[in-house]
Amino acid sequence: MARGDGRNCHDFINIIGLFSLVTLLTFQGAESQRVKVDPEVMSYPSQTVTLRCAFMEVGGIQLTQVSWIYETKDGQRINVAVYHPNFGPSYPSSPLSGRVNFTTTPPSLLSPSIQISDVQMTDEGKYICEYATYPSGNEQGITTLVMLAKPRNSGSVVNVVAPSVATGVQPVVVARCESADGRPASQITWVTAVNGNATSVSTSGANNTVTVTSQYMLVPTAADNGRDISCVVAHRTQAKPDRIPMKLAIEFQPQVTIVGYDDNWYLGRTNVALTCQAAANPIPTTVTWKTMSGQLPETVQVNQNVLTVLKVDELVNTTFICEVNNRLGTGKDQVTVMVRATPLPGKGSTTGAVIGAIIGVILLLAIIGSVVALVRKNHNKINSGDGPPKYKPPPPKKQQTLTSGSTDRLNSSRNHEDSEDGALDQLHISPQNGQPSTDLDAYADEGYNHNTDELYHAGTPSGWEGRGLNEPPAQDYLNQYAANDYYYNEQQYPMASGATRGNSFVSQAMFV
Repeated sequence: MARGDGRNCHDFINIIGLFSLVTLLTFQGAESQRVKVDPEVMSYPSQTVTLRCAFMEVGGIQLTQVSWIYETKDGQRINVAVYHPNFGPSYPSSPLSGRVNFTTTPPSLLSPSIQISDVQMTDEGKYICEYATYPSGNEQGITTLVMLAKPRNSGSVVNVVAPSVATGVQPVVVARCESADGRPASQITWVTAVNGNATSVSTSGANNTVTVTSQYMLVPTAADNGRDISCVVAHRTQAKPDRIPMKLAIEFQPQVTIVGYDDNWYLGRTNVALTCQAAANPIPTTVTWKTMSGQLPETVQVNQNVLTVLKVDELVNTTFICEVNNRLGTGKDQVTVMVRATPLPGKGSTTGAVIGAIIGVILLLAIIGSVVALVRKNHNKINSGDGPPKYKPPPPKKQQTLTSGSTDRLNSSRNHEDSEDGALDQLHISPQNGQPSTDLDAYADEGYNHNTDELYHAGTPSGWEGRGLNEPPAQDYLNQYAANDYYYNEQQYPMASGATRGNSFVSQAMFV
């Protein structure tokens, strides 16, 4: 229990100590912020630079004196300018003597800025604006003067010889880039597709400047000759990095290849040639043609790297050798010619196949175009409403039809009755059960005899299927016969003597 209380007391003391330390650091930071200066000032040699300083929030603090102190790289502190309100400004002996002054006359304790004229590279370093105050003591602000010097950038390639197996395959320097007399030091990078490594070295120069040298190293090969490589120099004084392009220079012996032999040299063939192609660095100095026997045939002519056979004969049936020399050595290639008695059969012409392929492509495009046009046409028809209806009409409703008689006669009879008493409704005739409409006029002509005024029935009309013999006809059918009976009664049985239409009537025929 006592051990636990001791541990808790120790932890509490640690917390109090940490809180006190944080409070002290915060207070000191708040005090240091009252001396306002520029954190960094940059300048070029021979220019005039201003170092600003001001005391903020004086309050109840009394300012007694201000001093400017130059701190060297090794930590030595040298007073370069001092101002006291009662004694005025003072400039102690220092590396800046004669080149440093307060910006105002007389100087001000609240704003004791200074100027340094004809600045030099050695003036670079820290400058401290320090106040002597009461009762808080000394307070200060630090400005870093950075001297700038624009470097001189350059790049160059190094001529190297591609190593052989005998000499080994160690990396060598193939390009070099330098940024001289700059301040601060430059940054150098390389841009290339070849596989190598770079190393950089910095050296101090006059007036506190720095020279940076970078070298690019690789194991060179003949294939690397002429490839691109660039060094990029970045410096604080440059708006953008400086890029220096170069091309590698790798020296190697000639690499020779003979071209032109098609394995179809036959007796009597004329003007065939062999060409000796050589890649080399440095450039070749001599090109020599010869055969395995040492002598060239009489029908052969040589023009530098081209060997021409004017007419093929048995003497051309040999091995031709081409040798190319440069400063590093000799390269050669050879080709063996086999003279044929007759030429090889020529390859079939591909013109027909090409034409056929073109025609096939045209036909395919035409078919595709036709299909597309047809689809678009149908689509436009559907959208414009010209195509088939998109809905199915409802089936017709069942309605009463006539068994016989002429359509014209029916219409005349109905119109006659409507005009007299207006009791008949309009009659609508339509087919039933999906059967087609019949020619009523022709049907009536066959069943009606105008001489005897009798109506015959040729058969059961549409709409009457299944009606019994004793079933009465429909009302419309009866109305039609009523009109016919009236005519028949009037012609065959006139009214009694003295009777008139107004006081007598004839009843309609009845069907049982």
